[in-house]
Amino acid sequence: MKIKRSIICKSINEINIDQAIVLTHQPKAGDVAVFKVLEIGKHTRIQCADEKNHHLFPNDLILGAFGTRYATNQLEGYVPTTPLSEYHILGQGGVIGELKSIHKRFELKGPTTLELVGYAVDKNGQVFNTKEINKGQSKFQNQKPNNSRIILSIGGAMDSGKTTTAGYLCRGFSKAGQKTAYIKLTGTVYSKDKDFVKDCGTDYVTDFSSFGFPSTYMCDLNELLDLYQNLLNEVAQIIPRNIVIEIADGLLQRETSMLLRSQVFMNTVDDIIYSDGSSTGALTALHLLKDINIKPFALSGLFTAAPLLIDEVKALCDMPVLDLEALSNLDVQKYFPEKSEQAKNFAMVG
Repeated sequence: MKIKRSIICKSINEINIDQAIVLTHQPKAGDVAVFKVLEIGKHTRIQCADEKNHHLFPNDLILGAFGTRYATNQLEGYVPTTPLSEYHILGQGGVIGELKSIHKRFELKGPTTLELVGYAVDKNGQVFNTKEINKGQSKFQNQKPNNSRIILSIGGAMDSGKTTTAGYLCRGFSKAGQKTAYIKLTGTVYSKDKDFVKDCGTDYVTDFSSFGFPSTYMCDLNELLDLYQNLLNEVAQIIPRNIVIEIADGLLQRETSMLLRSQVFMNTVDDIIYSDGSSTGALTALHLLKDINIKPFALSGLFTAAPLLIDEVKALCDMPVLDLEALSNLDVQKYFPEKSEQAKNFAMVG
């Protein structure tokens, strides 16, 4: 039977399947295996190496990679520490693991369940690992390429508008004739966000999966910083004037909080734009960010779709509020002086 190769395994073409180590091998993030679909739950499709979403059916074989996931509006899962009778699809890009929690709206569906058929091994019997195959060569250097302006897109939670904000901002820069790159630094593998920002007119898009990360959840800071450097090196080839960096999930999420509190990471950032789904969330976030001495240059996100919510924020805050029209206007560059002093004004928390 044909094996449906998920997008995280796009660099793996020829494999042998080792069934003998199913009960003895302790998987780690990035380890590749073949799974048989047992029962269809939340995930009815998988994004394959051709970047198309293919429907799943019971008894289908898929090639996926073990990984973790943190998605407050969907599910939470981890790389299992012991062999299991069934495994779960954690992300449509091919992330497989053990479900720990799921959003209430998906409880009745439950996860799509899998049986581990065998590990994908090379000719020497070594288990393929996506992170090792695509491993970057650079360590974090605490500098940005070509003196590019780096703008961070962060938000209050999953689905607060971070990607839309980033995409429309890139569109505004494009209209102004400024070459721009987009990096999604953290999250779970799936090309939707990259594809959207590319469609906005961005010159170059990439994310953590370029270096084999099924997800970045539970990575340590040094690993994230090295990943960041390799992504910066990748986009440097187009000599961008602007690099828009998106960090997934909200301010309280583990990796987001860790990066925002990292002095060496924030030293590379020139400006921050914050997205939220509500006026109260946006105003509360400003206080949370102030506690770590961060001040965004503007607010955006889902709340800007409602004029009343914009008015509520403007009544209590003199910070610019940018809706999609403002973000995608070529005049958006007026918020970014050629030599931004924003990063220099951060009193960093190490």
